[in-house]
Amino acid sequence: MANKKTDEMSFLDHLEDLRWHLIRITLSILICATVAFIFSGFIFEHIVFAPKRMDFPTYKWLCQASQFIGINDATFCAAEFPFKIQSRQMAGQFSADIWTSIYAGFVIAFPYVIYQFWSFISPGLHSSERKHSRGFIFTTSFLFFLGVLFGYFIVTPLSINFLANYSISPEVVNEFDISSYISTVRSAALASGFVFELPIIIYFLTKIGLVTPQIMRKYRKFALVIVLILSAIITPPDLASQVIVAIPILILYQVSIYISKVVVKNQNKKQKVHV
Repeated sequence: MANKKTDEMSFLDHLEDLRWHLIRITLSILICATVAFIFSGFIFEHIVFAPKRMDFPTYKWLCQASQFIGINDATFCAAEFPFKIQSRQMAGQFSADIWTSIYAGFVIAFPYVIYQFWSFISPGLHSSERKHSRGFIFTTSFLFFLGVLFGYFIVTPLSINFLANYSISPEVVNEFDISSYISTVRSAALASGFVFELPIIIYFLTKIGLVTPQIMRKYRKFALVIVLILSAIITPPDLASQVIVAIPILILYQVSIYISKVVVKNQNKKQKVHV
C-alpha cells in the first residue's frame, strides 16, 4: 500500500515538499561546488587538462594497440598535440573556474541528488517497492559514474585527438578558447553519464506501462539507428569513435530489454496473486 500520509497531503503540500527537496539538492551541489572550487588547481591540472597531454592513459593504450596491429598512427604516439588553449575574454578563466566547479559539484553530489529524488517519489510507492530504495540509489549512481568515466577516458580523448589533429590547411593554427575545450570535456563526460542511465529509465517506463519487452524487440532496428545518431552527436565524426561509443550503448539496450522483461514478469505474478 502507498503511504497514508501521502494520500492525505494536498497539492500545495506536495509542492512544498518538492520545494524543500529542490533546496536540499541545490545546497548539496553548492557545497560540493565550493569544495571543488577550493581544489580547482588540482581539478584543472590532473583532470580537465589531463586529456590534452599525450601521457594520458588512453593515448598510451591506443598507441600500443596501433603498434601491436602494425598501424603506425602518429596521432596517438606523438609527443604533444598541435594546439594551445587560450583565454580570449577578461573573465574567461574565472568563468571557467566557476562553471567547472559547479559541474564537478553536481557530479560529486549526484548520489545525494538521486536520494532526494527518491525520497520525494517513494512515499507514493508500495512498501515492497520502497524496500529497494538503497538498490535504486546505488545502481543509478553506479551507472552514472560508470558513464562519466567512459566519457572521460574514451569519448573525450577520441574527440580531442580527432579535432586537434584535423586540419584544412597548414596556414590555420589551432588555438582553442578555454571555454571550447572545457565544453568538449564536460559534454562528453556528462552526456555519457546520462546515456548510461538507460536501464533505469526503461525500468520506470515499464513500471508505468509505456514500454514492454515486445516493443523494445520490435523496434530494435530503429533503436540501432538512434544509437548511431546519438554516438555521432557525442563523438567526433569518424567511424571508429562512433563504433566504440555505440557498442556499450547497444549493450545497455539489451540489458534494458532484460530488465523490462523482469518487471513485466513480476507485475504478472502480482496480478495472479490478487486474482
